[in-house]
Amino acid sequence: MHKAIRFLAPVNAQTSDRLFKVLDELVSKGMTDLHLLLSTPGGSVFHGLSIHNYLKGIPVNVYTYNFGSVDSIGVVIYCAGEQRFCVPHSRFLIHSVKLNLNGKLAVDEKQIDEYLKSVKIDQRNIARVMSDTTGRPIVDIENDMVNRTTLNPEEAVEYGLTHKIQKELIPPGMELITIGEQFQNESHQPKRVQFPRKQS
Repeated sequence: MHKAIRFLAPVNAQTSDRLFKVLDELVSKGMTDLHLLLSTPGGSVFHGLSIHNYLKGIPVNVYTYNFGSVDSIGVVIYCAGEQRFCVPHSRFLIHSVKLNLNGKLAVDEKQIDEYLKSVKIDQRNIARVMSDTTGRPIVDIENDMVNRTTLNPEEAVEYGLTHKIQKELIPPGMELITIGEQFQNESHQPKRVQFPRKQS
């Protein structure tokens, strides 16, 4: 059973929770193939890595698509696809992990060391995911993260991130479940759309 999810949102606690709930429901109903359409500015490293690891661990064939812009931790989610596609007018952004601190937050030397260690571990984990996906050395990936590397579709193919550039996203007739920013503060289920089949 093939299913499609369109994820057009930042990666955070709310959107990742909705994605996990949808995935659990679809897996329980016998989904065998997942088409995950992504356009995201990135967000939480914790949630992005968790989504990646979950997608790699469930008994489903995962196909990922960049239909706009996949940035930051969104690239790690994209890497969960066994087959990865992007549309001709898309882009990827790879950058290093940022440490966000509240302006009024007081930390001592030990806490600063802990924060720095966490950032380094997150950065290495992201680099490992991308290295496993592209076959590039981890040190090269880390350098590209520090240098804030932007890739167009052709560069993404050469980089080993994308398998194919194509306009088509999902086959006609497939149900599309949408997870977007507009659902973050709502209690109802993500929107479901049924696309009509093409006339022969």
